[in-house]
Amino acid sequence: MKPAVLAATLGLAVLAGPALAQSADPSGIYLSESKETRVRVAKCGNAYCGTIVSVQGEAKDVNNPDPNLRGRNLVGVQMITDIRPSGDGFTGQLYNYKDGKTYTGKMSFKGGNAMQLSGCILGGLICRSQTWTKIN
Repeated sequence: MKPAVLAATLGLAVLAGPALAQSADPSGIYLSESKETRVRVAKCGNAYCGTIVSVQGEAKDVNNPDPNLRGRNLVGVQMITDIRPSGDGFTGQLYNYKDGKTYTGKMSFKGGNAMQLSGCILGGLICRSQTWTKIN
């Protein structure tokens, strides 16, 4: 291998190192794209989960499909569950309190403080994504 090619390859490997390390631990507090919700992502057993720590506006789980849960406070609700490493990101379950549905979820990272969350249906054929910002 030519020295210039080797140097370029090593340079890319050094740049990729931090990105790979970031995806290994998604822990932190994230602000939703709408800036209405803050979620703490932390280790939960062998996986990760995300718990709502603050929400603007309606603070009750009014759209929950279980009528018994519609009066509960959103703060403390786990909206990201069983997130595990998968490929170049993470997969698990995402609860959307705005429509009361749980979706297959994907999580990936862009840069040092951006997390892309995707909620999917039909086995991942149709997904909606949001970019959340890490605030701590």
